[in-house]
Amino acid sequence: MSAGGFHVHGPHEHEVEHAAQHGGADSMAGMIAVITAILATLGALFAYMAGATQANAGLYKNNAAIKKTEGSNQWNFYQAKSSKQNLAELAAVLVAEDKRAGYKDEVERYKAEKAEIKLAAEKLEADSQAWDAQSDAQMHLHHRWAQATTALQVAIAMAAMALLTRRKWLEWAMFLMAAIGAALGVAAVLHV
Repeated sequence: MSAGGFHVHGPHEHEVEHAAQHGGADSMAGMIAVITAILATLGALFAYMAGATQANAGLYKNNAAIKKTEGSNQWNFYQAKSSKQNLAELAAVLVAEDKRAGYKDEVERYKAEKAEIKLAAEKLEADSQAWDAQSDAQMHLHHRWAQATTALQVAIAMAAMALLTRRKWLEWAMFLMAAIGAALGVAAVLHV
């Protein structure tokens, strides 16, 4: 009530008074309100998980790129050793007989070094592929969480329409979309 004794009632106040006089609130409205709150809470959790899995996917893709670059550096090192080995082999053919043994030893040393470098490069490539696979798996989960969130948002919109129009088919559509969203959320939890 205002200071002058004049008070304007809002439409919601009339509904509250009506519900109080006639034995409680509309059961459909109350039920949909509670379901909407639950859906909004689930939607927030699903949206968080969608963001987290997307961030993980980016991090894992970055790790894959780092390993790929390290592997490329190893292959460049391998190529440099191959060039040195080729020069040593050429020198072993071109130099005098008394100096050939030293170049042949260098060739063998380069072969051994190349074998170690090759193993390191192959391991880095395998690590890169593993990080890529983890990134792909996280992106798949991100899509599942995002689909679940979207379905819950549609269910919430349908709940509002069901409340405003009092259409039973919209209420059932809300339940259907909520079930789809929940199923997608379960699929994400199960990594499906």
